Amino acid sequence: MIASMTGFAAVTRPIAGGTLTFDIKSVNSRFLDLVFRFPDELRELEMPLRELLAKQLARGKVECRAGWSLTAGDSTETLDTERMQALLRLSQEVQSVFPDGRGLSTSDVLRWPGVVRTVALDWGTLLPEYQRMATEAIAGLKEARQREGARLAGLIRERTATMRVLVARAEPLVPAAQQAFADKARAKLLEVMGCAEDERIRQELTLYAVRTDVAEELGRLKVHLDEVDRVVSTADQAGKRLDFLMQELNREANTLGSKSVSSEVSAIAMELKLLIEQIREQVQNIE
Repeated sequence: MIASMTGFAAVTRPIAGGTLTFDIKSVNSRFLDLVFRFPDELRELEMPLRELLAKQLARGKVECRAGWSLTAGDSTETLDTERMQALLRLSQEVQSVFPDGRGLSTSDVLRWPGVVRTVALDWGTLLPEYQRMATEAIAGLKEARQREGARLAGLIRERTATMRVLVARAEPLVPAAQQAFADKARAKLLEVMGCAEDERIRQELTLYAVRTDVAEELGRLKVHLDEVDRVVSTADQAGKRLDFLMQELNREANTLGSKSVSSEVSAIAMELKLLIEQIREQVQNIE
């Protein structure tokens, strides 16, 4: 089945004093565009993930984030008293030069680099866990993209079914218009010449039939619609193929409109083009 390029997945792992997090999201892109937002300690994860993502995904802008959050109020947060004493001495020296200056507030002290200490993580032991989390997240992303792809496939099939109804409605209109033209030409000849020359009428009808023959366009529309349904049902990584088919369908609908022999056929050609554009918008989301 086809897959969307849009999806999101996240994995978390509780550890002492906090939680490990890894999330991945993807949006539309013509190619596979990978972005990693990792702390420096996790940079060595990037290359293995690039290789894994290149095997699992074909298109989309994919952003991976990894980090660690501290549990609120956890006892692993401590104050560095020596750092605070040094900060106090510096503050007193500044006050001696600028006696009217504002002193440090509690929030100023807590924001000062190094005053609040947290547990130092052993990144070497956490890297394998992050790799497992990344694998789970990528699997979750693929499932999300496939679910979205199934919904897109349903929308596309609904529109191709409507287009088939329109094509079937257009087919009998052309012979009827040609017959109306023949009757009109015969009446005109009778009015002008007093007789209807069968040979002259045949010539006019032949020229008219050539200009208005849309049997090939209608046939190709059917073939392209069958191919769209086949690709949607069976193909993987079908976005570019479907985009090409939309171009072909639009070309046939344009020709149908330019050869229009009646207002009904013109209206059908316009409806076809609107449906094709709706499908094209959905195709832009498909991998």
